[in-house]
Amino acid sequence: MNLTDLRSHLHKIEKISDEYWLTNLDDRKKKELEFHDMHRDRPKVDEMQESDPDTYEKLFGNKKFYSTVALSSNYIEEWIRINSKDKIFLDYACGDGIHAIKSAQAGAKLAIGIDISKNSVENAAVDAKTHGVSDNTYFLQADAENTKLPDQSIDVIICSGMLHHLDLSHAFPELRRILAPGGKILAAEALDYNPIIKLYRTITPQMRTDWEKAHILDMGDVKFAERFFDIGEIKFWHITSIIGPYLPKLLPLLNTLDKILTKIPVIKYLAWIFTFELISKEKKEVQTNL
Repeated sequence: MNLTDLRSHLHKIEKISDEYWLTNLDDRKKKELEFHDMHRDRPKVDEMQESDPDTYEKLFGNKKFYSTVALSSNYIEEWIRINSKDKIFLDYACGDGIHAIKSAQAGAKLAIGIDISKNSVENAAVDAKTHGVSDNTYFLQADAENTKLPDQSIDVIICSGMLHHLDLSHAFPELRRILAPGGKILAAEALDYNPIIKLYRTITPQMRTDWEKAHILDMGDVKFAERFFDIGEIKFWHITSIIGPYLPKLLPLLNTLDKILTKIPVIKYLAWIFTFELISKEKKEVQTNL
C-alpha cells in the first residue's frame, strides 16, 4: 500500500470512529476510554492541580516517579531515532503522541498515533503542529485490539506503557497482522515482580483501572508473545532510581548503581520497567511430499 492509499484508509477509519465508540465498545474498553479521557483533559487536570491538590495527588501522584526514568527514556528515544527513517511508524495507544512526534522528527515517512481516548489524539495533533511535524503525522481514535489498519502496513511500532491496558490475546495477533515483513516493535512496560512496587500499586487504586491493576506484565507475557513474534533484546530499568524523587541529588549515583543491578540474574527482575523487542517472524515455506 502506498502512502496516499494509507492516508486515505486512515481517513476512513477516522470517519467511522464516533459511531463505533458509541455503539460497539464493550464495558472494559468504555472504562478505559473514560479513564484516559479524564487523565488527558489538560485544562481540568491543570485546574485540579491548582484548586484540589489532595485529589490531584490521589489520581496523579505517581507522575513524580517519571522524573527518574532518563535511562529508559533515552534508550527508547534512540531506538525510535535509529528505526524511523523513511518508515511507516505506529505509536500504539499513543497518549499525547510523544513517540510519534519523535519518529516524525527522526524522518519517518509517516508517524501514526492511535488511542482509545479522543482527548489524547486531540492533544497529540496539537503537539505535532507545535513541533512542526503535522505533515508526516496522523492521529486518530481507534481500538488498539482492532485497529482497522491494513495488513502488513506498519514497519515500526512503539508500545509504551500501554500493553497492560489491553487483552494480549487480542493485541498480539493484531500487532502481528499489521506489522510488515521485517518489521520491529519495542514494548516498554512496568514489570510485576518487585514487592514494594506491587504494594504501592495496591495502596493507590485510584491511579489505575481495574483491568490495568490486574494485568501488569511479567516474563510470562513475553513468553506468550513468542507465539506471534521473534523476541529481540530484553532490558531492565530502574531499581534504586525509583526513590529519586525523594533523593534527587543522589539520582546520578542511583542510575549508575542500576546499570549494574539490572544486569544481575534474578536481581534484574526487581526492576520497575522493562523493554523488549518483538520482531516479525519470517514466514517459512512448508514443503510437502506429493
